[in-house]
Amino acid sequence: MENHRTIFVCQGTGCVSTGSGPVYEALKDEVARLRIRDAQVDFSGCHGFCEQGPNVVIEPDGIFYTHVQVEDASEIVSSHLLKGRPVERLFYRDPLTNQPIPFYSEINFYKKQHRLVLRHCGRINPEKLEQYIAQGGYSALRKSLLEMTPDQVIEEIKKSGLRGRGGAGFPTGRKWEFCRRAAGNRKYVICNADEG
Repeated sequence: MENHRTIFVCQGTGCVSTGSGPVYEALKDEVARLRIRDAQVDFSGCHGFCEQGPNVVIEPDGIFYTHVQVEDASEIVSSHLLKGRPVERLFYRDPLTNQPIPFYSEINFYKKQHRLVLRHCGRINPEKLEQYIAQGGYSALRKSLLEMTPDQVIEEIKKSGLRGRGGAGFPTGRKWEFCRRAAGNRKYVICNADEG
């Protein structure tokens, strides 16, 4: 659906502690009450701007709302979704100029970030694997399982420079190589969950 929008409500700890759960329910109820078929309400992971929570982002518009409360749900849905008029009073305000900034991509906190591992954070529901997969998630895992030999996987890891998070920072590819070449048919993976 070309005009389909998703209202993402942050479920990071900071936003949950300031009421994002009830905000989520209020937005869902309002979308259902008004029978809006081209929008859905969903959770997202932390947006990284906890002091502004609860945070709500409407995609693909990129509109970022801050300090959203249950009472704001009706206005967000009726003004933004139905009339195409974002709710300016809920925009982030630049602390120096007090100017409203509607798009999170224009907020200084986000503007200079170049996210790699967390590039989808705040834009997908972390509990819905299909959303992550739709964004290309697990493509490297799929490739390594279906298109590469174990030795090719190890070489790729070695080329990546990936290292352990322990004090020694031991190269992961070398560790995997030692394990692969170890004598015996049965091998074990042990995770100490102690690093980083």
